[in-house]
Amino acid sequence: MSNFSNQIRASSSLIRRLKHKFGAAAVTRSFTTAEGHRPTIVHKRSLDILHDPWFNRGTAFSMTERDRLDLRGLLPPNVMSSEQQIERFMVDLKRLEVQARDGPSDPNALAKWRILNRLHDRNETMYYKVLIANIEEYAPVVYTPTVGLVCQNYSGLFRRPRGMYFSAEDRGEMMSMVYNWPADQVDMIVVTDGSRILGLGDLGVQGIGIAIGKLDLYVAAAGINPQRVLPVMIDVGTNNEKLLKDPLYLGLQQHRLDGDEYLSVIDEFMEAVFTRWPHAIVQFEDFSSKWAFKLLQRYRNTYRMFNDDVQGTAGVAIAGLLGAVRAQGRPMIDFPKQKIVVAGAGSAGIGVLNAARKTMARMLGNTETAFDSATRQFWVVDAKGLITEARENVDPEALPFARKVKEIERQGLREGASLEEVVKQVKPDVLLGLSAVGGLFSKEVLEALKSSTSTRPAIFAMSNPTKNAECTPEEAFSIVGENIIFASGSPFMDVDLGNGHVGHCNQGNNMYLFPGIGLGTLLSGSRIISDGMVQAAAECLASYMTEEEVLQGMIYPPISKIRDITREVAAAVVKEAVEEDLAEGYRDVDARELKKLSENQEELLNYVQINMWVPEYPTLVFKED
Repeated sequence: MSNFSNQIRASSSLIRRLKHKFGAAAVTRSFTTAEGHRPTIVHKRSLDILHDPWFNRGTAFSMTERDRLDLRGLLPPNVMSSEQQIERFMVDLKRLEVQARDGPSDPNALAKWRILNRLHDRNETMYYKVLIANIEEYAPVVYTPTVGLVCQNYSGLFRRPRGMYFSAEDRGEMMSMVYNWPADQVDMIVVTDGSRILGLGDLGVQGIGIAIGKLDLYVAAAGINPQRVLPVMIDVGTNNEKLLKDPLYLGLQQHRLDGDEYLSVIDEFMEAVFTRWPHAIVQFEDFSSKWAFKLLQRYRNTYRMFNDDVQGTAGVAIAGLLGAVRAQGRPMIDFPKQKIVVAGAGSAGIGVLNAARKTMARMLGNTETAFDSATRQFWVVDAKGLITEARENVDPEALPFARKVKEIERQGLREGASLEEVVKQVKPDVLLGLSAVGGLFSKEVLEALKSSTSTRPAIFAMSNPTKNAECTPEEAFSIVGENIIFASGSPFMDVDLGNGHVGHCNQGNNMYLFPGIGLGTLLSGSRIISDGMVQAAAECLASYMTEEEVLQGMIYPPISKIRDITREVAAAVVKEAVEEDLAEGYRDVDARELKKLSENQEELLNYVQINMWVPEYPTLVFKED
């Protein structure tokens, strides 16, 4: 109850301030209780309640509730607290982790996922209580890297539906289909077409696992109410021949739609979703590079949507890059002086390049000259080597970063030069990997980085899942030396360097940003998600760490602080939306009040805090349907 009391006190404090600023009339709105603690109207009783994970609380139903909801006699007589329930579950989890494995080839993490998923199917409130309390241990289970394994095996793991499935066979029916979802209010949707799940390729309908995992983190990190989230799979077929031949595959066994046919399916989905839920936010997840940018540009100025692979990855990378500058003992304003070699020119790589260039250009004055100067700080290497203007059929998104031929010749390089050659000649401050090629930062590449002109070079091995990381922290610290900054996309253990020294492995996980971007957009009521809002989120994350921490090589905070990080990031997003005149307000807080709130950081943080759902059992009130 202490959590609830703290939030009520925060709410009351905010009301007093608002009364002082706007007068009593301004406070006739829903600041009377915290998000997640409003009484819940239910239209079911008895076993129907126990079989509904949204409302079931099992042995925690009090005797009064058992009488009110016709549950007496349907549960053991001993009423347990939520703490006792969790203790009992954790004991079972530790015991079942081994027993749930399907033989020695089944990773322990997948067994944990199975057990947690069963709890999710029974009791959502308890599931999120366990997840939040153990976020460092279980985030890698419900999200990367384990979620990749879950997606690969989803047809076999599927037990009960979660989310919605729209397919190419549903064309013309989607507008009516959205009304099959039972929630009248949806705040957050994560949608995928399964075409590029992490670095694992086309997994078709099995990609729904990534949408479910992302939304688990929206709930755990951002406090989005779990009854108002919706994972979505758009099944337009698969080009994965193994799945096309698998008799147990759950999706459409046909090759993927393409071109206008593909676009028509996505267009119909977006129109249907925003017709029923006009205030929803849609996050696009793991779409192929071919479509990621096109769909972002197609919808971003019309709908509240963003692409986490393009914008979220870029924001987290920018935060890390700015942190690396701080770790060198330099101010963040020196970022435009950094020489950066980027390995990978897919949607994530190009997204990071565009965001980093914009950040540099803004620091240099946001002029055309500033953009040109910023562009020259990047050397992009893809599967064919260094990208230059001499290459034929360069991806239009990568073309702005193609190096001029005469310029690279003076650097001793050429079109198609290998990553090792580029690192050797450029002597970069940062080596950034977004290639999805495990081990790409070979011994030779890392040896070449030892000649960096930086006093503390940074290595970002950002590809997911773990097997796709460009190198491990052990390899980086042992080859390049102790005085480096290391970050990865998936979690690794810190490295013992001996003599009491630790090589910090920073996890540049998108979960630092996307929950805060979603929550901040929701609470601002912004019409769109602007580049400025994403930039504000990245800069907030970059400044979260103290000077002492970054000088020790820690550029990202621990996952255990994710709720506080998300609160700060969401506040920064709200503030930026207000400054850009995009905010329209949330619930009874209108744009004018939001503007006043954004002028006081404490009040803005309180506003965010009291709108974050917490996993406490709500009071259930039965009402005849």
